[in-house]
Amino acid sequence: MSDTESAPSWSKPIRNLFERVLPAVKVPDRARDSEALVRELFEHADIQIGGTRPGDIQIRDNRFYERLLRDASIGLGESYMDEWWETDALDVMIDKVMRANLKQKVQGSWRLKALTVKAVVLNLQSKSRAGASVEAHYDIGNDLYTRMLDERMVYTCGYWKAGATTLTEAQEAKLDLVCRKVGLKPGMRVLDLGCGWGGFASWAAEKYGCTVTGVTLSKDQVSLGNQKWKHLPVELKLCDYRDVTGTYDRVVSIGMMEHVGPKNYRDVMNVIDRSLADDGIALVHTIANNRSLRHGTPFIEKYIFPHAVAPSLAQLGKAIEGTFVLEDLHNLGADYDPTLMAWWANFDRTYPEIAAKYDRRFYQMWKFYLLAAAGASRSRDAQLFHLVLTRTGRVQPDCRLS
Repeated sequence: MSDTESAPSWSKPIRNLFERVLPAVKVPDRARDSEALVRELFEHADIQIGGTRPGDIQIRDNRFYERLLRDASIGLGESYMDEWWETDALDVMIDKVMRANLKQKVQGSWRLKALTVKAVVLNLQSKSRAGASVEAHYDIGNDLYTRMLDERMVYTCGYWKAGATTLTEAQEAKLDLVCRKVGLKPGMRVLDLGCGWGGFASWAAEKYGCTVTGVTLSKDQVSLGNQKWKHLPVELKLCDYRDVTGTYDRVVSIGMMEHVGPKNYRDVMNVIDRSLADDGIALVHTIANNRSLRHGTPFIEKYIFPHAVAPSLAQLGKAIEGTFVLEDLHNLGADYDPTLMAWWANFDRTYPEIAAKYDRRFYQMWKFYLLAAAGASRSRDAQLFHLVLTRTGRVQPDCRLS
């Protein structure tokens, strides 16, 4: 006996009603709705899915749509690493994404909000955590950085507006600009907070006759830097900035503020204050956000710079309040775009030499990091500030050189 034959007679009118109504009911399709929403967002940013213009994207796996909406920047970056989508101009695409403010429109799931709670409750850049964060990025291999960076291995924004046409020229122009802004003279003792491989230290020692002490938490940087600059009065130390001692004629910090976290901006300024001679000059070079944030972009935090977050001008101002006079503020933000594109060109060109160590997924991750950062810089979503600082009562130095 069939189900129809066994069904009670009273059910037949109801069954007929559902057969007429159900086909007309739109059953929610999450995957289809996710694709429609993402397409709408990208169209708002003038990005065509399946298009042929620079910055348009090709989808290789339809799971991309839900992943992007659920995981925001992490979903975008991870799906690129997994090759679920591609574009012939990632920097152009990210520039468009930023200009259309899609970063604010795609917030991701509630799990991403936990990053803010964690940053508020904990000091993610405390002394006990800082070493591991530095190691995760700067100690992955000098073989990578020697290929990507210039000859002095300067891993911060160059200065192109002075007429530089190569990465080396741009970095040397930046180093010299910093030296002139703080008024270096032969015989001066200089402290370099977050010294990297000693690019600035070597320039200040070689070109200006200074003795330079640099501090970093990267073992690889200290090892290679001290070897490279052993012929100069340069000493790089494995040391947390909070443990620095001594007094110096000048203090510079080039690219460290991005790593210390909002709870510690004031601590950095206190270290500069206690390390600087009474009539000294300090300079802070830092990537800066247009808004005050508690944590960085989730993808960058997870894969590139753990616990890194660039300060805003408001946060920097609060950190120096009552301690320093701000003598000069210079925004070099537009110069980061060509710097990052030069790093990408170097990495891409030399990648075959290190491919056995850094696999295809790393290549995709590093490409996303460099080109997305270039796009963000081009859109002016991020800035690069030079702050020249002195103490109250000092004669104003001649530091407006840009």
